[in-house]
Amino acid sequence: MIIDAYNNVWQAGGTSDYLTAESYTPEDMIRQMDLAGVDMAVGCSLGQMMDNNFIAETMSRYPKRIIGFGQVNPRFPDAVATIDHLSQTLKLKGLKLHPTMHGYHFADHGLLDPIFEAADRNKLVVLVNALDDPFCAPLSIEEISRGFPNTPVLIAHMGTVWNLNEAILVAKRNPNIYLETSGSQLLDVKLAYRSIGASQIVMGTDWPGSDFDLERAKIARAIPSAEDRQLVEGGNLARLLKLNP
Repeated sequence: MIIDAYNNVWQAGGTSDYLTAESYTPEDMIRQMDLAGVDMAVGCSLGQMMDNNFIAETMSRYPKRIIGFGQVNPRFPDAVATIDHLSQTLKLKGLKLHPTMHGYHFADHGLLDPIFEAADRNKLVVLVNALDDPFCAPLSIEEISRGFPNTPVLIAHMGTVWNLNEAILVAKRNPNIYLETSGSQLLDVKLAYRSIGASQIVMGTDWPGSDFDLERAKIARAIPSAEDRQLVEGGNLARLLKLNP
């Protein structure tokens, strides 16, 4: 089963934002998945327009195709209650965090420990949209994640460009941390594969352009072993989410 670990779906917000001005609907995503031979994909809200209800509705409409991840801003006073709601009521399977968009440093125990406690309590996979900035460096993600060894953490974009080596180091030291491939270069995936093997890498296509074909081609070039590609292209995430093959 081919499972994409990170994508976004949304309805246009009527703004001039280069993303939110146009929709990328579940139907758009499923059409692209079919062309690339992708069976299931994680669907999240964009950081600038969180809508957990829309993601839950999407998952209920396409339960065999879309795996819904909710999202919170940890700075909001109802963040912990929202995590309980999105897991227990909306039945979403993971939690996306976007430190850059929401303006917090990840190594803030006072802010993030309660979020991870809630994720751990609800057995959610945590996806961190890690961009190349001071808010979410891999070492900062490790600072919080190592206190919650039973909570799987996906570092999106492999930490992004200049943070790649740091992300690999963090994954080596923490078996609950995984590197997600979207936005990374072919050489990045090759280096990660040589350094940590296939068991802590997951394929995602969040950026650039949600191109499933491009991401699968990159994985095929970077990982010559068919058995290892099976882990990266879905096996690892299926294990974390306890999905039936």
